[in-house]
Amino acid sequence: MSTIKIGGATLNQMPLDWAGNISNIKSAIQDAISKGINILCLPELSITGYGCEDLFLSHWLPEKALSFLPEIAEECINITVAVGLPLKYGGHLYNCACVIKDQQILGFTAKEHLANEGVHYEPRWFSSWQSENDAHININDNQYVLGQPIYNIDGINLGIEICEDAWQNRRPAIDYAEQNVDVILNLSASHFAFGKKKDRENIAIPASEDFKCVYVYTNLLGNEAGRMIYDGEILIAQYGKLIAQNQRFSFENYQIVSTNVAIPRLQTVSHQDIIDEDINKSPLQNDFTSKEEEFAYASALALFDYLRKSWSKGFALSLSGGADSSACAVMVSQMIKRGVEILGIETFLSKIHREDLIKKATVSDNPVKFISSNIFTTVYQGTKNSGDATFDSAKNLAESIGATFYHWNIDDEVNSYTEKVEKALGRKLKWESDDLALQNIQARSRSPIIWMIANIEKYLLLTTSNRSEGDVGYATMDGDTSGSIAPIAAVDKHFVLQWLKWAESSLGFHGLKDVNSLTPTAELRPPEQTQTDEQDLMPYNIIVEIEKLAIKEYKSPLEVLNILKKKNLEPENLLKAHIAKFYQMWSRNQWKRERIAPAFHLDDFNVDPRTWCRFPILSGGYKLEIEEMMNE
Repeated sequence: MSTIKIGGATLNQMPLDWAGNISNIKSAIQDAISKGINILCLPELSITGYGCEDLFLSHWLPEKALSFLPEIAEECINITVAVGLPLKYGGHLYNCACVIKDQQILGFTAKEHLANEGVHYEPRWFSSWQSENDAHININDNQYVLGQPIYNIDGINLGIEICEDAWQNRRPAIDYAEQNVDVILNLSASHFAFGKKKDRENIAIPASEDFKCVYVYTNLLGNEAGRMIYDGEILIAQYGKLIAQNQRFSFENYQIVSTNVAIPRLQTVSHQDIIDEDINKSPLQNDFTSKEEEFAYASALALFDYLRKSWSKGFALSLSGGADSSACAVMVSQMIKRGVEILGIETFLSKIHREDLIKKATVSDNPVKFISSNIFTTVYQGTKNSGDATFDSAKNLAESIGATFYHWNIDDEVNSYTEKVEKALGRKLKWESDDLALQNIQARSRSPIIWMIANIEKYLLLTTSNRSEGDVGYATMDGDTSGSIAPIAAVDKHFVLQWLKWAESSLGFHGLKDVNSLTPTAELRPPEQTQTDEQDLMPYNIIVEIEKLAIKEYKSPLEVLNILKKKNLEPENLLKAHIAKFYQMWSRNQWKRERIAPAFHLDDFNVDPRTWCRFPILSGGYKLEIEEMMNE
């Protein structure tokens, strides 16, 4: 049976990194040619990067992207390549795929359906292609087709979908199928979210059956612009069967997956012959599937890219011994382990701009711990309200992963601030009347010192707020929220607690033994008050249930009550109180969410108003709605 070789190449790009982006594109094309690939699919907007935001509104950015097409085309010797870029036509900007064959541009496919929900704002920058007819665009005195054409590649009919196009009921592939398209390429910039891999498979694999084609899906890779993570997924399917895929979350600049396929329209073979053919029975690459695995590997990639793309020298962390800061510590260690495993010591250190460590790291008995000690500094900052258990937890975890560990007491700083205020007010501050101020000053007193460490070392300061705290404002602004990046702000506390136990048993982070035995507490009140987070708030599993309905699904307090009381989570009077408390605290603390440090988007929703959930800073606070619920 005669075959062709089809492939996808994921790319780790960055907005405005013209040299890096074009280098990755060229390297991927050259590699594909060396592998004998005939048709190659690159990701959406891979020349500019997807996350250029309002720079897409400029005149020069699309023109700059277009200027690189000739040198990309020069690389396309004996290969057909689809590459993404923005393209201006008729006063509108279109999100396009350029198809190049044998160094010649064949035309441009424009995106029909623009993503405009959740973290996406594409209609702000792009116009959707709505014409049923293709147009023609003049570029450098050459005329090319623009629209949604079918390309003839040596007798093979090729169509293009661009990301969101494939997620719509009325997708371009329907029209392509009516015109006997053999291959559909999907250029995507599909942000990572837990479980989204299955959604993509449910789009790509059935499409190959429904439209009787080879379907190639190629996503972007890495933390491109700061918040969104792209997992670099590549899927190739034919006649309803997944025939090739990669392992996501690579630390490499690009990754290629390819396979041989037969095109039955051009052969004397049947549909069943294709299904039975041995070339479609090669083993598939294993990939990460559980939520715990995805969190570990997506976060490691996000931290790796954020570190190297910001040109920082490492990470600093105020390590309290509790769950949140411990999760951040494990994420950094996992990033180092994964980097060394995938890239090797020298390449990993070169990519994070720490060539100064290569010589010693390569001769170290434990290079991962050596690197950790030189790029990761942790500090336990205790007060008279801190306990030995949290100190031991922090110290043992830091030592187990090799991080530099300092510890000191901040009572002098806290007392200095407190005494000044007491002198100004003419009275002593007491826990009975000044609880919030006395708690917050401890958290805020830690911030300047750890920032000093970060500044001295040229490190990124990790802040440890989780999504549950963001929901209800259970965090001290300019205290535990203070930092450069918030790696767990998009996941709930209930998940963090579960994940830490999984990381101890499944990833081998045995230094988590102590933290996994502790009850979460802020340790800001006197020890005799036995403060715990859930006593201050409500059970974390209840917060998770409420936030899903209230924030993700926009339900009213009464609607939330009617849904949750059927689950028998707790007595109805207590459930009402918790729902009311959640909505009240949510409404009062939008100003805090506006100031959360940049956070990685990990779940299918988050509370970052700059990427997903917008809410007024000032509002009536659901007063009437809460009353209606309480009277139910």
